[in-house]
Order: sequence, then C-alpha cells, then structure tokens
Amino acid sequence: MKTPPVVSAEEWNAAREELLRKEKEHTRAKDALAAERRRLPWVRVETQYIFEGPDGKVGLPDLFEGRRQLIVYRHFFEPGVADWPAGGCSGCAMFTDNLGHLAHLNARDVTFVLVSAAPQSDIKRYRDRMGWDGVPWYTTQDDFSKDFGVDEYFGLNVFIRDGDEVYRTYFTNARSAEQIGNVWSLLDITPLGRQEEWEDSPEGYPQEPPYQWWRRHDEYGTPEDAG
Repeated sequence: MKTPPVVSAEEWNAAREELLRKEKEHTRAKDALAAERRRLPWVRVETQYIFEGPDGKVGLPDLFEGRRQLIVYRHFFEPGVADWPAGGCSGCAMFTDNLGHLAHLNARDVTFVLVSAAPQSDIKRYRDRMGWDGVPWYTTQDDFSKDFGVDEYFGLNVFIRDGDEVYRTYFTNARSAEQIGNVWSLLDITPLGRQEEWEDSPEGYPQEPPYQWWRRHDEYGTPEDAG
C-alpha cells in the first residue's frame, strides 16, 4: 500500500486549505444543479396506476398521503432477484438502511415510499427482518415500474400533486442514487427543494429562513412546531 507522504503540520494545513477550496466549489456546483433540477419541466401522469399496500389497493395519488410531493424508490425485491425469497437486492438494502428519518421529509410536504413487485406477505416478512417498519412499501400491480424507467434494478422517481393532477418531475438511477438518502439530499431532488431562502428557486416557491423548520423527529406536529 503506497501511502501519502508524511509532512509538517504547516504543509498539511496548506494542502487541506487547497482541498477545502475545491470542496466548496463542489458544494456550490451541487447547489446550482439542484436549482436547475427545480426548473425541470413537468410531465402529467395520465395512467391510473394501482398498488397494493397493507390495507388493500390504492392509486398513485394515495401514495402522497395527503402531501404535495412524493419520492418513489423502486426496491428490487421480487421473484428472480438474488437471495429471493429471503432477501432482495443488496444495494437496495444498503440504500434503505441509509435513509434518514422520514418525519423530516414529511415536514417539508414530502412523502417517501418504496415499491416492489413482491407480494405484501413477502414485503412484510423482509421489512420486519430488516427493521424498516417506518418506511411505506407497496406492491406494484401493473406497468408502473416499466413506464418510469425501473422495470428492473432500482431508481428514484419524484412526483408532485396539483389538485387532482399528478406530474413526474425527476428521475435518477444507477450510481447517481448512491449520494441520495439523507433528508437534505432527498429534498434536493424534489421540485420544491429544501424551501429555504438561500436556495435559487423559481419565483413564488415556498421558502423560509434556514433552520427554522428543523425539529427533533418526534416533535413535528406538536404545539412547539405550530408556534
């Protein structure tokens, strides 16, 4: 193993400062990409897709759970995948393990769900094993995954509701999904973003000072939150 050189503290600080400059440039570039993402055109979802959940069959609008934005992760768990029926895609499992607490997304009017072709009985067994009880997980009943670019493997689709209409606003898959999972990275792929004043968003988008909405995950919806 060929390791980097050992240098003095002064040399290390100089090298670190140069790296920090590049890291800040990278952060600003990511912010600019998120701003461009919020300006992507929308496409209306015309098909009435059906899913099965723990309480029966529901449509795509029901997956929003009354919120305005929806992130759908296609978790590759179905007959034919490696380790079936005991488990599913190991990469999908790593992604799901790294999700932040969903209450923070809900506070920004975002619902996050998993969908798979696996029956609900298998989903329940696997979810119980992995400790994913807090993540909504639905069974696809039609061509939803195929129509939205994930007829196999995994991917993230993002939707927004405007009244009775549902629109697709974003999609990503493959290695692009590796950096997504915490609350901030997930909000950055939504059409409304983090909804904080520093963001470059189209005119009229909801925004407020940063940190103002942040809570411990068990405090959202409390009198403190209302105040």
